[in-house]
Amino acid sequence: MIVRLRNPSRELTINGPMSVTKLLNRLELNRESVLLIRNKTLVPGDDMLADTDEIEIRPVISGGFGS
Repeated sequence: MIVRLRNPSRELTINGPMSVTKLLNRLELNRESVLLIRNKTLVPGDDMLADTDEIEIRPVISGGFGS
């Protein structure tokens, strides 16, 4: 599968299939700190990823309204 990461931007090719959890563990990423997107759709944490998938991993950005 093709995995595109942001911050820093890079692209990896990883053999699948594998679970979202396994992929994130392999990349040493915390599930709560990233969003996985496949075909413009968020991927749940318990999904399986196919060898043919193209995945984008984006950091979760939080902010708030200052008072």
